[in-house]
Amino acid sequence: MNSIRCLKTLFTLSAMTLSLNVFSIDFEDAIFPELATSARALAIGNAYVSKADDASAVYYNPAGLGTVRKTHFHISNFHFEVNKGLISNATGGNMTKIMGNAMDAFSLNGQRKMLLENKGSINHQRFNFLPNFTTRYFSLGYLFSKRTRSTIGTAEDALFEYADRRDHGPYAALNLSLFGGVFKVGASATYLNRNEVQGERDANIEFAIRDDDTKKGSALIVVAGTKLTLPIKFLPTFSAKMNNAFQQKFSVGSTNGAPTDVVNSVDVGFSITPQIGKVVRLHLETNYKDITGLHSGVSTNRKITFGAEFDIARKFFFRFGYGDGWGSGGLGIKSQTLEFDLTTYAVDTTTNEFRGKEDRRFALSASYGF
Repeated sequence: MNSIRCLKTLFTLSAMTLSLNVFSIDFEDAIFPELATSARALAIGNAYVSKADDASAVYYNPAGLGTVRKTHFHISNFHFEVNKGLISNATGGNMTKIMGNAMDAFSLNGQRKMLLENKGSINHQRFNFLPNFTTRYFSLGYLFSKRTRSTIGTAEDALFEYADRRDHGPYAALNLSLFGGVFKVGASATYLNRNEVQGERDANIEFAIRDDDTKKGSALIVVAGTKLTLPIKFLPTFSAKMNNAFQQKFSVGSTNGAPTDVVNSVDVGFSITPQIGKVVRLHLETNYKDITGLHSGVSTNRKITFGAEFDIARKFFFRFGYGDGWGSGGLGIKSQTLEFDLTTYAVDTTTNEFRGKEDRRFALSASYGF
């Protein structure tokens, strides 16, 4: 009898462990390590290390500032995304609940209440605001980024799992082009202030973030990158980008300790850009995220990304990609003063599987300036 009871206990513990692992809430830094994401990059599978040629090059590859075509002062430069789960949870039910759910979506306690009626789903949202002055070889601006993920499992006593991170701080970036632009190097430095909350609680109890829940700290985060573009047909380009190049750790700014450090990972890329007709260009790129394997718990297959961008007269863009095991796509419009991108992409919510469970997301980026 004792043996049977032991077996039952082990089985129950194993089942609980598996249940927790299905919805492991983190910030997906292995595949999406950038401090500020771009809808344009996400549409091509986040394979953007070689292509980066706009203000987002600051975090995708600062060497790309050497290919910025025009000077811009971006008064408003924001990125907003939500996932299918959050949209479904916020708009489900009768009409009288939709407005309240929409407001609840922006707080962890509000998400907890929505998830109690939609167990097994995941809520995700991310917002970046990046006003900046960017010209060829130089960028100066301010970063504000907030991302939130949460879930409640399907078990009757499942906990409310959550992760919330807020980053902000000024940045500057420089680029140096050598040998007529064939070889470029660049670096950006951000004085990053990070507030982070991550954990799990009883799903039936009102949730409020307390000071002793939050991990706070600051660090000078440097992103360094290189690009080698061969001056031959199709412009084959080899690139590499290192996150947190000087391996800086966050200071301890709270009683709960320091937030999660930015991993010193390396992403590499290769691309070609054939000309199709007089006004159409095609960019094809593949990246290997975290080639040094510092995020060891993530399948290698998930770190290989691909993307394609059709550029029509440098005004209209059609994009397709493959990243984290799932497809992506998007549209873009660009003028002298306005840039607008719509994107859909997906991530794998499992910890180390390949194409384990899809989390489909929808993103919008817009920038206005002169």
